[in-house]
Amino acid sequence: MIQPIYLYGSEVLRRKAPEADLSKKEELSNLIGDLKDTLSKADGCGLAAPQIGVSLRVVIVDGRGLSDNFPELHDFFRVIINPVVLEESTQKCEYSEGCLSVPGIYADVLRPSRIKLSYYNENFEQVTEEFCGFGCRMVQHELSHLDGVLFTDLVSPIRKKMIGKKLLNVSKGKVSTAYNVKIK
Repeated sequence: MIQPIYLYGSEVLRRKAPEADLSKKEELSNLIGDLKDTLSKADGCGLAAPQIGVSLRVVIVDGRGLSDNFPELHDFFRVIINPVVLEESTQKCEYSEGCLSVPGIYADVLRPSRIKLSYYNENFEQVTEEFCGFGCRMVQHELSHLDGVLFTDLVSPIRKKMIGKKLLNVSKGKVSTAYNVKIK
């Protein structure tokens, strides 16, 4: 079911999400379905459970729509439950990021260029996987949500000051989106 996406300023986006209880498979499967439906409607490339008001360590990333610019993403779709970062590269890369919870704002963010992750997939199987390239960027962006961190927290102080008024407007719901939003 399509859910509203919580906007910048919502408390749920600032909380560290607890691990999902893997024994609650039906509830988790429903949550994953809601994330998929909501992401599809919002036309984004990733969504974390806190963005739909559910404080659990569950994200989805879908790079398939970006495969024209990033051919390596032609089949890149992941459901990631209870992720644990095992390794991250010391080498960093910078790229402009945006977010469904912070519509209309983009900024360059520096992140590790490679990470190794342990997580459970949508079949509740444990997976260890290494991510690099733009897929790595998408995964890290969504994982940040699980710790209450938004991409705007990771920008330079001068950039943060420059986007301050826009962030204030988002937190007041003064945005236009093609998807349902909520502030709480």
